[in-house]
Amino acid sequence: MLPIAICKSQEISIVPKRLNRHGLVTGATGTGKTVTLQVLAERMSRAGIPVFAADIKGDLAGVATAGKMSEKFQKRLNLLGVTEHAFSANSCIFWDVFGKQGHPVRTTISEMGPLLISRLLNLNETQAGVLQIIFSYADDEGLLILDLKDLRAMLAHVAEIRKELTTEYGNVSPASVGAIQRALLTLEEQGGDQFFGEPAFELSDLMQTDQNGNGIINVLHAEQLVRSPKVYATFLLWMLSELFEQLPEVGDPDRPKLVFFFDEAHLLFDDAPSALLDKIEQVVRLIRSKGVGVFFVTQHPLDIPEKVLTQLGNRVQHALRAFTPAEQKKLKSAAETFRANPDLDLEKIIPELGIGEAIVSFLDEQGVPAPAERAYILPPFSRIGPLEQQERLVTMQTSIVAGVYEKTIDRESAYEKLKAKAETAAASEPAEEIRKAKPAARKSDDVLTSVVKSAARAAASQAGRSLIRGILGGLLGGKK
Repeated sequence: MLPIAICKSQEISIVPKRLNRHGLVTGATGTGKTVTLQVLAERMSRAGIPVFAADIKGDLAGVATAGKMSEKFQKRLNLLGVTEHAFSANSCIFWDVFGKQGHPVRTTISEMGPLLISRLLNLNETQAGVLQIIFSYADDEGLLILDLKDLRAMLAHVAEIRKELTTEYGNVSPASVGAIQRALLTLEEQGGDQFFGEPAFELSDLMQTDQNGNGIINVLHAEQLVRSPKVYATFLLWMLSELFEQLPEVGDPDRPKLVFFFDEAHLLFDDAPSALLDKIEQVVRLIRSKGVGVFFVTQHPLDIPEKVLTQLGNRVQHALRAFTPAEQKKLKSAAETFRANPDLDLEKIIPELGIGEAIVSFLDEQGVPAPAERAYILPPFSRIGPLEQQERLVTMQTSIVAGVYEKTIDRESAYEKLKAKAETAAASEPAEEIRKAKPAARKSDDVLTSVVKSAARAAASQAGRSLIRGILGGLLGGKK
């Protein structure tokens, strides 16, 4: 495939085949990161590559409609020496966890798995261990945990029978159960009840092209979601882990199946436990063989752990400010992440960069980073800035997934089964009293009950082993 033009100085392009070697877009607030993301997304789309990006401030949505000429825009074109610029819209799908500014995005508690749920609830190690017990017990009993009411029902049930579970599963303390229940209330206040449920989101819907062969640009409306930073970061990490688990190995294709932009990437790594960081590094390293490229967008390269940073071959560095000794040290570190160019003093240049100007280094055909170059990012063909609400609604109504996720489904799961079990037990109490009055029949009944329970448990255990758990849970030994 032909390289994708991104910058104007000598023309600097990115090689589609190397997009699955990931990338990094960094720079201070207001230096042009969002427009760079927009340019990358729409040019990848034109190369037939689907894109996913979170819209943190609402101004990425303009990618769905054509831009317009203005005096300021014309000056930019003149500066770059661009004589022809055809404004055009891009094929887009808007998504929204809350279902207001895009199609709803849901998953199930079981699919997200205990590791990410623990991260989402900010549980300590002991509480996370109790949650793992709940998931294991649910698997063995064939109890699906689909939404928050299922998880609450499981918590209450496990608390009731915790003494019976100690030998097989481990200790379940009432204090830990109470802490998890309180964390669930907080999550619900943040909108978590809308995220968990069915129909669950199909990741294949992210990887589609339009009738012209252009990749669909998937825009997640995240203005509200990012107000709960841990929820936002965990949600995007879940998407990455599911992509890794579900997609087959493809090696190094001519172009990726999807490029995934992780905006405000520092939120993913802030206060993350070492076990989670190890798994993030592993997913980033291995997901490229599934044909997925990941671009992290953040203020500074040091926001990304070194093990992940070393895997990000395509770099765009916008301006950084360096007024204090600490900032100057970080500036030096940022300059050192590029392949040196003897003609450029990056420590001096990076603070001087104008809006939309960047230090750029992309991988070449052989996968080798090019020397750093100073360049202007080409302007987008689509609108810079937000959409009007009516424009957004039209895009949603004509989307290829319109009507697919809007109506919720509530099938039988842990809540319904445990409720039915409790009602059956309550109804059988009078019969139990009569049975206790007949000692001769007790032994026969106990044997029959034992056989039935054993058979039911064996069947349930088999069903439990088939529950989807999510790659991160699997990597930590969670049941699949």
